[in-house]
Amino acid sequence: MSNQVFQILKEFPIPLSQSQCVLHKHELIICGGLGQRACYSYHTLKNEYKFICEYPSNVELSGHCVSNQITLLSFGSNFNGRDKHTLVMKYVSVWSDISNKSNELSNYNQWIPFTDDHNNPIIIGRDQNYNYQGVRAVIGGSNNHLLFITHRSNDINVFNLNTFQFIKHDTLPIDRAIFYHCFVSKSENGQGQEMMKTNKQNYQMMLFCRKAGLSIEYDEDNNTFQFHKVPVSKDIALFYAYAYVCINDVILFFGGYGSGISKSVYKYSIRENKWMTFKNALPNSLYYCAATLNEENNDIYIIGGKDDKHVSVSTHMMTKMRLWDVSQLTKQEIKYIIEYWIRTSEINFGWIDDFDKIIIKFIILVIDATFLKFNRSKKKLFYHMNLLHTDFILLCIVDNQLSFFF
Repeated sequence: MSNQVFQILKEFPIPLSQSQCVLHKHELIICGGLGQRACYSYHTLKNEYKFICEYPSNVELSGHCVSNQITLLSFGSNFNGRDKHTLVMKYVSVWSDISNKSNELSNYNQWIPFTDDHNNPIIIGRDQNYNYQGVRAVIGGSNNHLLFITHRSNDINVFNLNTFQFIKHDTLPIDRAIFYHCFVSKSENGQGQEMMKTNKQNYQMMLFCRKAGLSIEYDEDNNTFQFHKVPVSKDIALFYAYAYVCINDVILFFGGYGSGISKSVYKYSIRENKWMTFKNALPNSLYYCAATLNEENNDIYIIGGKDDKHVSVSTHMMTKMRLWDVSQLTKQEIKYIIEYWIRTSEINFGWIDDFDKIIIKFIILVIDATFLKFNRSKKKLFYHMNLLHTDFILLCIVDNQLSFFF
């Protein structure tokens, strides 16, 4: 461990910044970056990398976007909006034996032009003047057939992946250009790959960049947008180019560039509309880094980026989701906490299941969890927990057994 919160993993094979990373089972597919065309797979269980392929030599990557829905879709432009690319990759795990399938698969694990049903090339980009540097996108729609794109012209576009046509263009109510921003769908299942229906065919998204915060609602039936401004914490309001992940109603931000280079970690609760800046921070200041969750949504991986000297790094680190969001505690951990409270309070009256829900809600509201120490060999976890009515409690989990010390 480099510090008490982030576990340093095996370094990435090359220095990397402005990369895109998508999840495939126990693999993180890392798709190039600024000045780097190579793509790798990182196996989360083996802590190893394997080379997949390279982007074509004529493709210049500068804040590109990669979306994942069975086939990977990559699109973007260079720093001045030119040399747009739109490519697809049929990915087959490089960790499996694909030699026996070579006759069944063609053009797998390589970037090829995105084409329509008549093999005509498709470029995602309204015209040559649209700058897709630092573009962000999410997939949604009633059949996951819509690609929502936000970019530095402060536009939001909807591209139909079935008809290969843009079906909607709108302007975001933001004063300053956005790029390398946070753009996620409000979701109930992991990283937000499927949007949450609010009613009929309505879908909701969130966008943050510097001082701008928006809640975005798209009505698929009427093909219209509604925008609602969201307050942004002053701690993060001067930054962009941060790594971020979204799970359930929580968005976590790591680092960023703007007023200096940040090493802080920030949390936004969508449900409560509240911000938090954690005392714990990244081991080093970072921006242009990429972040993603694992398949179980309990580990966060942060890859590459640029440091405070503006040098691309090969750093790869992991942190536990539950250290930043107490609601991610496992049922067994919650059970230990409740059992301890019952014992120490000498509760002799009847207990009902609703008490469990009340207590865990209290825990989530009042605990500011700060990770103190991790010892892998002894399998020990320590937390320092500040409660509203208690000076402090030291919580120790040893081999899945939980203890408190006052």
